[in-house]
Amino acid sequence: MKHKSVLMRELMTIVQPQKDGVYVDMTLGAAGHTKILLDLSNPTGRVIAFDKDKEAIKNGEKLKEQYGNRLILINDDYANLEEHLNRLCINSVDGTVFDLGVSLDQLKSDRGFSFNIDAPLDMRMDQSKPLTAEMIVNHWDMEEIEKILSLYGEERFARRIARAIVKQRPIKSTKELADLVEQVVPRNVSKKIHPATRTFQALRIVVNDELESMRIGLRAAVKRLSINGIICVISFHSLEDRIVKQVFKDCKQKGVLRLINKKPIRPSPEEVKNNRRSRSAKLRCALKIKAEEKND
Repeated sequence: MKHKSVLMRELMTIVQPQKDGVYVDMTLGAAGHTKILLDLSNPTGRVIAFDKDKEAIKNGEKLKEQYGNRLILINDDYANLEEHLNRLCINSVDGTVFDLGVSLDQLKSDRGFSFNIDAPLDMRMDQSKPLTAEMIVNHWDMEEIEKILSLYGEERFARRIARAIVKQRPIKSTKELADLVEQVVPRNVSKKIHPATRTFQALRIVVNDELESMRIGLRAAVKRLSINGIICVISFHSLEDRIVKQVFKDCKQKGVLRLINKKPIRPSPEEVKNNRRSRSAKLRCALKIKAEEKND
């Protein structure tokens, strides 16, 4: 299965990349959005693409053969956006795009992101970081595991799952964990998603500190947008969407942003049919209308 970028047409209709523009793809992944940004800003537009996953950066390196210096690759957390823009002597950018969540390449990897592939419980996007899902599952207290499953997975059966995990230890593989969760979560709870979906989501978020990075990255992206610059975010679950809404709301109240769409843009039925991953996607976009006050 080939990776398909979600809501591509809708996203690019709003961003409208221009020649001589500078754009940031905060989540390079399989490089789908980066490539379109480069094509539409031809011949002189530049794209700065972030990803803390070295495997994703390899996708970008293939593009550099075609686009040369118009593409700048940064193997780092997008929370460090400002540091890299300063290093590149770029004061502001014309558009910033986030496509949050896990890429298909990561789901297909042997790093434990998916319960559909039996693999070690790793879940690190950045392999240099010490914390893994296996460490959480096998060494954290039951109360800590319950807390993260409830908070980051919004899992109704967090206590039941945490108790079963501690009782079953050691748990070394994705299949072991998924089978365990499936045994303790009532079968009639949700027919749309696998019973282990929320557990895997919670572990991945904690391992990669995703939500805190997201808050920092969003605020940095707004700060470094040029006036009339556009920020667009595609989220895939309620925790992500809640943060996007809050950051946009705060910036709107300060007069810094104007919301382009008050309600999130959802994929068409045709896109959902062709790309099941898109079914939970929400696109929110905003326009920069005023510089932020220095004490904001």
